[in-house]
Amino acid sequence: MERLSGLDASFLYLETPAQLLHVSGLIELDPSTIPGGYSFAALSAELDRRVRSMPEFRRTLRDNRFNLDHPVWVDDPDFDIDRHLHRIAVPEPGGRAELAELYGHLAGQPLDRTRPLWEMWVIEGLPDGKIAVMAKMHHAGADGVTGANLMSRLCGLTPDESPSSATDNGTATNSAGDGGDLAIALGGLAGFVRRPLELARLLPSATPLLTGWISRARRGAAMPAPFTAPRLPFNANITRRRIIAYTQLDLNTVKQVKNAFGVKVNDVVLTLVASALRSYLAERDELPDTSLVAMVPVSVHASSDRPGTNQVSAMFTQLRSDIADPAERLRAGAEANDVAKLHNNAIGATLLQDWAQFSGPAVFGTAMRVYADLRLAERHPVIHNLVVSNVPGPPVPLYFLGAHITAMYPLGPVFHGAGLNVTVMSLEDRLNVGLIACQDLVPDLWSLVDDFQHGLDELAAAAN
Repeated sequence: MERLSGLDASFLYLETPAQLLHVSGLIELDPSTIPGGYSFAALSAELDRRVRSMPEFRRTLRDNRFNLDHPVWVDDPDFDIDRHLHRIAVPEPGGRAELAELYGHLAGQPLDRTRPLWEMWVIEGLPDGKIAVMAKMHHAGADGVTGANLMSRLCGLTPDESPSSATDNGTATNSAGDGGDLAIALGGLAGFVRRPLELARLLPSATPLLTGWISRARRGAAMPAPFTAPRLPFNANITRRRIIAYTQLDLNTVKQVKNAFGVKVNDVVLTLVASALRSYLAERDELPDTSLVAMVPVSVHASSDRPGTNQVSAMFTQLRSDIADPAERLRAGAEANDVAKLHNNAIGATLLQDWAQFSGPAVFGTAMRVYADLRLAERHPVIHNLVVSNVPGPPVPLYFLGAHITAMYPLGPVFHGAGLNVTVMSLEDRLNVGLIACQDLVPDLWSLVDDFQHGLDELAAAAN
């Protein structure tokens, strides 16, 4: 068995019927490249063969009432691909509205915790003979980088290439193992006993963290503090209903803008988010005078030695949506990002992971339900306006079970108080932009996504 880290487990504890904490990916495929042609039965058989060599797809949660620590992962002895891979057709007439409604419906369904926490929906009947796959995996088992890596291991660089993780007989190269109730309870007791010592080790660092933040703020070298963001319509309690929108941008144009202004790709991405939101909110007379604040997950896979799947820290940055000129918005946003990165690095890569170890279902779960029931997200100052994540992908073609991937739109979770998530992923020469929101807070999400191309056109014009 493998015990979940506190950060991994917190995504279980904080989940509610409205706040679903899985990550998703919408993958558009050209099935004409599949050797022998496409059939659902053949795709299902090939996926089954591949995931049996990948223990992350076959592990399930196990817990009991005597366990004083976080739950554990164990191998599912009854793993069945038919419980995870489903087939559906696009409703007539199959246009963008019907697709978006279907994708949003699938994204708004919780995962079954009695099984391995993932599922895929194969969606047939798209225009031009394409098919799509909606892949979902719980955040307890995958962060952005981990999820992208898992999907890449199901892919090849040619249509007939098998992933490197697969073995000849399709059996696992390693596994989560098994764990009985007594082993889970005893291991949980040992972890519980260590908690006071861990807390004593962390407490001395809490005061310098706060005083350091204040000192940095006085020097203008601090990232925005939580609870300082302006309130927007989607900074409210969310419901279970989801809406999805997506677009593709030319990655070469993004890089041309980056080079012309001497900034990073992530700076351009965040400015595109700011530009789109600025246009969207201005059209509705909802644009605040102060800058929007985004929470940007930062991967610490390369710098953290803590256990667990989720290896992230959280960075707050100003999007500088208060600046009208697109070129100045990009320069100011890049400067704000540099300040936020330096501050985040000074805090430490493992802060979030260390403190999350003290999370627990009784406290976190109850607190989250009370928070939602009392609609507290609408009563206290806004923590941050939205989540923006940038996941780098390969610059070469990928083939999912033999089908050429023509688009891969990542979709993160939304939270009470932050009902909009923007995630981008590069693939080949395209930047795939995926937006997901609470439908009751952002009913016209397509209007927002259409502003991304306009924002890129503005920056490209300013770069010339």
